Amino acid sequence: MNKTELIDAMAADAGITKAAAKKALESFLGSVEGTLKKGGRVSLVGFGSWSVSQRSAREGRNPQTGKTIKIAAKNVVKFKAGAELASAVN
Repeated sequence: MNKTELIDAMAADAGITKAAAKKALESFLGSVEGTLKKGGRVSLVGFGSWSVSQRSAREGRNPQTGKTIKIAAKNVVKFKAGAELASAVN
């Protein structure tokens, strides 16, 4: 499912226009992004939670040449599924 299909499904399920569903989805995504940028955590009970983790700098290898390269430190987003979502999928 892509973003357009999700907007269509949200509009149909909620009985709202596609424009309203798009606005709601973009608001949700913006709020999650803003919270994660600040180093926070977003939790939806039963669905899952997003958090930011720091990955330290390390050395790696270029698989084509075998040369050692330096991989910079960076922040990564992690998602952990909640119990209800995990059981619904299995």
